[in-house]
Amino acid sequence: MLRLIIVCTVLFATACRETKSPAKADLDKIASDYVRLGLSIGEYDPDFVDAYYGPDSLKPAIAKATVFPRYIFLKEVNDLQHKLSAFNSLNTSDTLYLRAKWISRQLEAFAGRINMIAGERKSFDTESKELFGVVAPHYDEAYFKKLETQLDDLLPGSGSVSERFQALANHFIIPKDKIDTVFKTAIAASRKRTLAHYALPADEHFTLEYVTGKSWSGYNWYKGNYSSNIQINTDIDIFIERAIDVAAHESYPGHHVYNMLLEENLYRKKGWVEISLYPLFSPQSLIAEGSANYGIELAFPGNEKIEFAKNVLMPVAGMDTTGAGMYFRALALRSKLNFVRNEVARGLLDKTMDDTEAMRWLIEYGFNNKETAAKSISFINKYGSYVINYNYGLELVKNYVESKGGNRWDAFAALLSNEIILDGK
Repeated sequence: MLRLIIVCTVLFATACRETKSPAKADLDKIASDYVRLGLSIGEYDPDFVDAYYGPDSLKPAIAKATVFPRYIFLKEVNDLQHKLSAFNSLNTSDTLYLRAKWISRQLEAFAGRINMIAGERKSFDTESKELFGVVAPHYDEAYFKKLETQLDDLLPGSGSVSERFQALANHFIIPKDKIDTVFKTAIAASRKRTLAHYALPADEHFTLEYVTGKSWSGYNWYKGNYSSNIQINTDIDIFIERAIDVAAHESYPGHHVYNMLLEENLYRKKGWVEISLYPLFSPQSLIAEGSANYGIELAFPGNEKIEFAKNVLMPVAGMDTTGAGMYFRALALRSKLNFVRNEVARGLLDKTMDDTEAMRWLIEYGFNNKETAAKSISFINKYGSYVINYNYGLELVKNYVESKGGNRWDAFAALLSNEIILDGK
């Protein structure tokens, strides 16, 4: 009888060891393998890794193969997903569970992008769901026509609504020789407003440079150690409000601050190595772009953006402020049309719209000039459904922050400092 009790006790103890909750060390190992895989994929797709500041030991040790190893990478994704499934039994508020879920969602995007690198093409909505975890709402042409009518009633003169808007907007193009001064002024103001709410690392810094030949208006290349390289594209006209938008979006409290908070709070303080890799085509971009756009409103709430432009930036640019009030009212109405680029991208990816029709939509409903519209099409051809992160991402971030109540800057900091998933539900 005693021997039976001993045997049962041993068997019970063994079973307990075999079914114990997965440990942090197990998840740390998975996280390292996740980074290794992401960096390896980046060897074949130069756009895949947007930033990396983790250990050199996780970088690929051997040269890439001559043939893209699609199925090897997909197997690695599946193997990691299987290991992560062990964490599904944990309490849904447990840190390990939340961290595992975040990595798992990122890996779903890895699989989608791997197939795209191999030449597989899917519909706009399917692609956005696989890469960014959401499907943006659909808007038909009638929706945009209705909003266009509101601008028609506001703008004076003759001609199409788009022509009248461009005629007004052309008064507020930043002179080429004033671009640097205007952007530095806008970034300094954005930083000052951000520092009023956040204590940023003492050694944080960025470099600012101007480039041409890009499909985007601005880009933040995060380098780690609280530093960024911010690039501004100057090969198209830059309107005065864009100086504020791009400055806040790329720097404070946008991408520069987002990446710093993740590095400081998750990588340095907690040792979560997965956050040191930023895969561009992943749900992380939904928050990155959405928060960067929401940050504009946060730093310049209400009429403060208009007042800053009229009282500070326009004088710096040597610009006449006549008509500025009407221009900003028109911009407020145009902002309601910002989903037009999604519909253009959806049409181009789904082959229901050609470049000519895409140009018409961007000019007639997006109120872009021809140069900007052409840039948008170039961006869509390169980045596909990524466009949803700017507008739908903004909507989701805004809803998240403002649903928390209280101080918006506090809720915004929490969003920027944690592995949070926004799924649009």
